Amino acid sequence: MTKTQAWIKALRLRTLPLSLSGIVLGSFIAKSAEFWDWKVFVFALSTTILFQIVSNLANDLGDSIKGTDNNERIGPMRSVQSGLITKKEMRNAVVFTSILSFISAAILIYFGTKGFTYAILWVYVGLAILCIIAAITYTVGKKAYGYNGLGDIMVFLFFGIVSVMGVYPLYAKEINWLLLLPASSIGLLSAAVLNLNNMRDRVNDAKSNKRTLVVMMGANAAKIYHALLILLALVCMLIFLSKGTQTTAFIGLIPFILLLLHVRKVLATKDPKEFDPELKKVALSTFAISVLTSIGLMIG
Repeated sequence: MTKTQAWIKALRLRTLPLSLSGIVLGSFIAKSAEFWDWKVFVFALSTTILFQIVSNLANDLGDSIKGTDNNERIGPMRSVQSGLITKKEMRNAVVFTSILSFISAAILIYFGTKGFTYAILWVYVGLAILCIIAAITYTVGKKAYGYNGLGDIMVFLFFGIVSVMGVYPLYAKEINWLLLLPASSIGLLSAAVLNLNNMRDRVNDAKSNKRTLVVMMGANAAKIYHALLILLALVCMLIFLSKGTQTTAFIGLIPFILLLLHVRKVLATKDPKEFDPELKKVALSTFAISVLTSIGLMIG
């Protein structure tokens, strides 16, 4: 692996569709209600992508510093762990992408908060800063929340609630509390992806003192928790769609068929290595739910 390949690997591009799910869904729910601004959409996408890249780079750095990325880890080798990228280079990359993400967020806020009070504008500035801090402190720092069982709730909040509920008002200039349902669905599925990752790495995480929820609750309880995340996500999306008039939006439920089959496999899995390919299934299914629901809303 070359250094360029190591940097590309550190970006972890396969995580981007999941991070975009909430933004895409929130945006097209707004469009279906005849609220739209292409500038908001473009910069919402770029900001989300950059936030995710900051998180990926910081995660690579933090787990390397703490020794969690080692030869016993089941997942793919990380870039700092490989030795091709130094800790200093990764720190500089985290700083650089954090600055880029804040610039993108600032442009998004500029276009999206026109007509809002200054108080609302500063709320969005605060959210942007919190997103960057959360992206970095998941694994970086002495009190990294990913090492203290808080990763799931943070993923639920930022990938789901903040993503969907945060982008919609930038189009509509109002809050729609009904969107807590699809926002929760995306958030729960995103937490399920993290839970799979943590189930895969449970033994090594425990040895490295990374106290994820999976480490705290144990392997069997983590499987039940995983099933509940998927089922609750289905219920939330089903209730949301049933309250609408566009029956075509129900096509967004199709990927849940794959997810229910996935739950069956997870409950029967004994070898942690078998969780790794399941990560992609849940991440891509979440993105598919977002896209298909959006298409259904637009053609309904």
